[in-house]
Amino acid sequence: MMTHFQKLGNPSILKWVSSYFVENQQKMGSFHVPQSQNPRLYTTKRSVLSQQCYGEDGVRIPRATLKEAQTALLEYLHSTRSIQFVDAENMSKNSPHFLRKLLKKVEIVKDVRRSMSRFLRYHPINEFEPFFESLGLKPCEYTPLLPRDLMFLSDDCLLLENYRVLCEFGVERNKIGQIYKKAVQVFQHDFGVLLLKLQAYQKLGLSQSFIAKIIVYSPHVLTGDIDIKFIKVLEILNGLGFDYAWIKEHLSEKEFYNWSMIFRVLKFFREMGCSGELGGLISQHPRLLFEGSSGRVLSLIAFLLKFGLRMDRISSMFLQFPEIQVSHFVSNIIRFFLLFQEIEMEVDEIGKIVCSYPILLGSCTLKKTSSLLHDLNVGKKRLCKYIQENPQELSKWGMGTRVRPLPDSGEGLESQKLKTKFFLDLGYGENPNMLKKAFKVFRGRGGELQERFDTIVNAGLDQEDVSKMIRVSPQILNQSKALIQSKIDILVNELGFPLSSLILFPSYLSYTTQRVRLRLAMYNWLKDQGKAEPDLALSTIISWSDKIFLSQCVNNHPSGPQVWEDLKAEFTRDK
Repeated sequence: MMTHFQKLGNPSILKWVSSYFVENQQKMGSFHVPQSQNPRLYTTKRSVLSQQCYGEDGVRIPRATLKEAQTALLEYLHSTRSIQFVDAENMSKNSPHFLRKLLKKVEIVKDVRRSMSRFLRYHPINEFEPFFESLGLKPCEYTPLLPRDLMFLSDDCLLLENYRVLCEFGVERNKIGQIYKKAVQVFQHDFGVLLLKLQAYQKLGLSQSFIAKIIVYSPHVLTGDIDIKFIKVLEILNGLGFDYAWIKEHLSEKEFYNWSMIFRVLKFFREMGCSGELGGLISQHPRLLFEGSSGRVLSLIAFLLKFGLRMDRISSMFLQFPEIQVSHFVSNIIRFFLLFQEIEMEVDEIGKIVCSYPILLGSCTLKKTSSLLHDLNVGKKRLCKYIQENPQELSKWGMGTRVRPLPDSGEGLESQKLKTKFFLDLGYGENPNMLKKAFKVFRGRGGELQERFDTIVNAGLDQEDVSKMIRVSPQILNQSKALIQSKIDILVNELGFPLSSLILFPSYLSYTTQRVRLRLAMYNWLKDQGKAEPDLALSTIISWSDKIFLSQCVNNHPSGPQVWEDLKAEFTRDK
């Protein structure tokens, strides 16, 4: 029976995998190295209080100066701008970056507080800057969020109203910035609407403290009607024995939670037959649900289905899932897939390995293909064969492990014998120096050289003629059989030259098909214009350097250079 993977075909799956790989490449390679905590050897991170005493240029600002500046800002915001005292105090005490920037603009004359007050009296500030900073956002985070045409908080009544609703509901002030950053719509609700939404969740049985935490992690539950998928997820998790404290513990402010997707994954697990073990699975691997809103789990399932892995096998895999992030697991499988592609493994063989060993492939971060080939001291063909015969060995080739060369298979000695016989048949045996030189010139195994030679003979040439061609241009056998066949086909069937042209010009097979087509297209155009010799030899047209070809042919016509550039662009595009 044909698998999903075989139906899609190699280009389809490669395109999908490659796009996923590119999107996640940065994540795959990222890691965290903790800072040393030894103050004698390394500089440690300053506390928030200490950071407030330093400007961005590293120059220390006296703490007393900062304190007076905070007092001046508080007085300005509360007394002059009529902002509620609690809000003004929070803004003045929790916007160190803004204060440092402000101090740079103020000319201090003896008293910092009076100098600041005088400055603020004549230079109104953009109140949204200290406001957003006091909500826990960094300047780089809030700068894109600043309103274009507003400076005063009082001009955005809905922002202040919804901010105060959240504060009174129990949301920490320094977390509200995350809500604004993720879902600005929450702060655009009309008067009274936000409170009704919060109360609606309470009526469904959710505690105020739980809601206050959830909306920091997932503020989109407040942007529309009640998020039914969110409620259903909670019901399923509660039914499996997970309380709200457990759910809060496994959520992160850094993530974006799509409850509809999480619900789909829970439903999918049930449909796969994991119902009985679902509680244990989630308890052991909560990141299957909460990492990337389960999006990575769905990507993994789609990936495996493309290879034809059955649902019951996917279910079994999740029940044995290793202690690893889902994104790393998927990235590891993709690394192996790309290795199989690079060593030219057949599509169905790749599918067999992925379906048989998904846990092995997902648990190991593979070395680069070039490193493996070097460390194992093998070529692509032998590595491909070795993997198919010994797939369990893949687990030993992870990054950070020492990979030993594979034992000699004896293929090298056999290839050497075939190569020697091939050279002797060509007539190299008469001269030992010629034989030694031949070993350096010809690349490939003995069997491959004979196969390539036979390909040229089978095209319709005499064996003796082909032997002479090889002695004149030995490099033509340093190409694959398929490429040689393709070049002969282009010469005879596309360009219209007789096969015997190869005897006179065997080096034709060494040139790229793009060069041959481009040169002949240009030559034929010039011939049609009466600006080229009608019987110029194929060897001359192809082997001339670009410089000589331009001077001897292309420049013979005023429009020649433009036609040449157009043809180059066309053939490059086709390639």
